[in-house]
Amino acid sequence: MKVAVIGATGYVGGRLVPELLAAGHEVRCLARNPDRLAGVEWRPDVEVVTADVLDQGSLEAGLRDIEAVYYLVHAMGHAGDFEHVDRVGAANTKAAAEHASVSRIVYLGGLGEDDADQLSPHLASRHEVGRVLASGTVPVTELRAAVIIGSGSASFEMLRHLAEVLPAMICPRWVTKTKCQPIGIADVLHYLVAVIDEPEAAGRILEIGGPDVLTYRDMMDRYAAIAGLRRRLIIPVPLLTPRLSSHWVNLVTPLPYGLARPLVDSLINDVVVRPDRDIRRLVDHQPHTLDEAIERALAVVGDLEIKTSWMDSAPSTTPASPMPQDPDWAGGTIYQDIQAVTSTASPAALFAAVSGIGGERGWYAGGPLWTLRGWLDKLIGGVGMRRGRRHPDVLRVGDALDFFRVEAYEPPELLRLHAEMKVPGEAWLEWRVAASSPDSAQLRQLARFHPRGVAGRAYWWALLPIHKIIWKQLAQRLVDQAQAATAQADRRS
Repeated sequence: MKVAVIGATGYVGGRLVPELLAAGHEVRCLARNPDRLAGVEWRPDVEVVTADVLDQGSLEAGLRDIEAVYYLVHAMGHAGDFEHVDRVGAANTKAAAEHASVSRIVYLGGLGEDDADQLSPHLASRHEVGRVLASGTVPVTELRAAVIIGSGSASFEMLRHLAEVLPAMICPRWVTKTKCQPIGIADVLHYLVAVIDEPEAAGRILEIGGPDVLTYRDMMDRYAAIAGLRRRLIIPVPLLTPRLSSHWVNLVTPLPYGLARPLVDSLINDVVVRPDRDIRRLVDHQPHTLDEAIERALAVVGDLEIKTSWMDSAPSTTPASPMPQDPDWAGGTIYQDIQAVTSTASPAALFAAVSGIGGERGWYAGGPLWTLRGWLDKLIGGVGMRRGRRHPDVLRVGDALDFFRVEAYEPPELLRLHAEMKVPGEAWLEWRVAASSPDSAQLRQLARFHPRGVAGRAYWWALLPIHKIIWKQLAQRLVDQAQAATAQADRRS
């Protein structure tokens, strides 16, 4: 079939596309920012068009001649009213699919009872999106899942960090009582691919889960056992609210508060497959156990082969947002710092040093200050430094890199990072590499800040003395790193 994937830059969508290709389907990806798909392995095998679920006209053009569409977008964790954004996106997709005469919509939602009054805002929104999509004339297959276990998934990373970081934890009482039926990401993908070939799946809600039904405490115990950790001491108490628990998850795990809060809120609901909606009545497939799913996820993490991550979902920006290449007179006040350093290393070696920044390697200059800034960011609900990076050497547009996101990546010349820490304005770090002679290259480092109000201006001037020192050292040490790597390579040869 000719299928479209809305949400191919996300965690599930990025893994679904190669599975659809392997099944023989022709795939078109609809993305708000197609550049974020430039570095993926399967990019040459798919058609990519620019479309936004908040722009019905772009969806109608993107779905032309499409037979089936996968709807895999979710605004949870983004600024603002995510329920409203999801509602509008679903309504636009429904209308665009009708306009394009699509024969099927496949949507991945969340498990939970149908009574919205008993559901968390996150799960209630997931169910509402399914209802909006199904209110049109195009048949919808809604798959409902609970916790998805896979390398890079938000639920798995929350589970992993809680178990690895804390030998003991105080938890809400529901952690030991709420029932959950987790499922491995490989099984989710199998079901998503299978349902478009199953006529009886059209117009139905089908629930998917693994063979294990456990409490969240059981899941942490299973993870600890498989990871070779001691059994975690878990003390349930009646007074720890979801709000307090969300702040705790924000501090201990890479998940920012905006994402942790709706996830934690959802943990109070039992999420177990109903027998009358079990997908195995239609699709003959035996899903992995929780232990098998955890083992598979840990193997991928250890091999640095994480294809997609919860961090791939970037907050949206508006057309009015300033861009770092804008001149000072376009978009208001812009503060900047420029450092230029000449290196005896080649442009390729210099760019390799630049693109390897962050994560386990750190930031070369002012290490403790970066760490402190990360903790302060976490305390006020930001993303902090715990996200690290997807791969120690390889980047692509849209990758999270500590509390930055890769906005432009053009090896061996340009790397631009957009700050996602809590700041009163918009901030970027950019490096450009240019050959200055046959045996040398120049690194030009640009830090730009677009302040928001008086607070933004005060922030810039208060930190300018510290930033001046750090930025100067950072540029020089990146050059030193490139020259040391070049010297080491020469000795080996």
